[in-house]
Amino acid sequence: MFSRIGEAIYESEAVAKTSDFTVGLEIEMQRIDEAGNLSQEPYPAGIGDEQTNPWITNDFLETMSETVTPSAKHSLDAMHYLYRLNNCLRSALAPGEMLWPLSMPPRLPEDKSKLVLAKMGPKKEAYLKEWAKRHGYSQGTPCGAHLSLSIDQHVIDLVLQKFPDQFADERAVRNHLYTVVAQGFVRYRWLLTYLFGASPVAEAGYFDKDDFLAHPLRSIRQSKYGFGTKFRGDYTNLTAYINRIEEGVKQGILTSDYEFHGPVRFKGNRNLKDLPKKGIEYLELRMLDLDPSSSVGIRTGTVRFIRLLASYFIMHPAMKESEVTPLLDKANQMNQITAAEEPTAPSRYQATALAIIRHLEHYANQIQLGPEYSEILEDFEDRVVNPMTTPSARLLNYVQDGSLEEYALRRARRYQRAALETLHPFRGFEDGRIYTADELRKELAW
Repeated sequence: MFSRIGEAIYESEAVAKTSDFTVGLEIEMQRIDEAGNLSQEPYPAGIGDEQTNPWITNDFLETMSETVTPSAKHSLDAMHYLYRLNNCLRSALAPGEMLWPLSMPPRLPEDKSKLVLAKMGPKKEAYLKEWAKRHGYSQGTPCGAHLSLSIDQHVIDLVLQKFPDQFADERAVRNHLYTVVAQGFVRYRWLLTYLFGASPVAEAGYFDKDDFLAHPLRSIRQSKYGFGTKFRGDYTNLTAYINRIEEGVKQGILTSDYEFHGPVRFKGNRNLKDLPKKGIEYLELRMLDLDPSSSVGIRTGTVRFIRLLASYFIMHPAMKESEVTPLLDKANQMNQITAAEEPTAPSRYQATALAIIRHLEHYANQIQLGPEYSEILEDFEDRVVNPMTTPSARLLNYVQDGSLEEYALRRARRYQRAALETLHPFRGFEDGRIYTADELRKELAW
């Protein structure tokens, strides 16, 4: 059943526009040497200045490379940009350097103080030192795939036109729609953890000597053992979202609003306090492990699935404000349970997951999406029915003595060789040039 907004969009024959999200990708990967240790090489000179290049930079550790694509209107374009930037990074690495393909880091030294924090300027470095002091170095090392989603302007204009009494202006429409989509992703984060979790084990040095896991997990990174601060956001509305983060800073739980690393972040004005002035401009989704079966850490089918989910959330009824917090609290518990399950075992929420996939299949048929979406949903339904086909379960086939190092190194060498064989890798950062998004799209397009 569509919501009133969904019905208006459907009747206006604009449903296809609800899946026409502009997409940006951010992929983190650790630089390593041939032996599988974190690299000792400096930041690659061939990709410009790490403090000023916004498209290939680093995060937390000096070895944690972050590739950021300009936004794209189509999933294939976003993946093309990512592929070219990923090859650019790989081509700039020192001889013997590679990119570790897993979310959980390679083996870490016993003395974590030997790890070099990202050299991003005094202010950022002070923040990173304080963060490491609070949470420990290990907690900052897991890598992931982040997606940025921006709703098509046609949808925003249409909703404003159809519901002038409900929304005062375009900003109010954006805030409402982005909040609804964010709530949906937080509510079903556990399903994404099941489908895409790919961090079943941790390498030596990640856990302290007295800590150990009783069995492999679907996703260590998405569990209580994963990345950083476990501070929970409030997604009731934009005001509640901001107030909750500011309260966390005031209480000293967060060192700054930048430290909020929830599964979804509202993005727009760089200053959190100023976010209400212009409103939410896009969402940042942060709940995906790296996919080691892809050289760029994510697959096109995953991006398409995320866009389908976001379209579904726009078209269907939103939660009542009074229900948001209890429903998302329950969803967080479901995610923790899902992340901590054995990868080869059926999920506790298998029946619910199947129901959601089938709802999405019905929706995709309603709005007449292409066969590629049917194929994706059939594949994911199989993952729900047969947990042995999930990424984490497949990775267990390669675990040796509790480690995925041999598998990861084999993949890393393969991806590095392929990148170095590229005939015309993008080298536009070598002279330190800073590209605008439009300039970079043009350079990466051919």
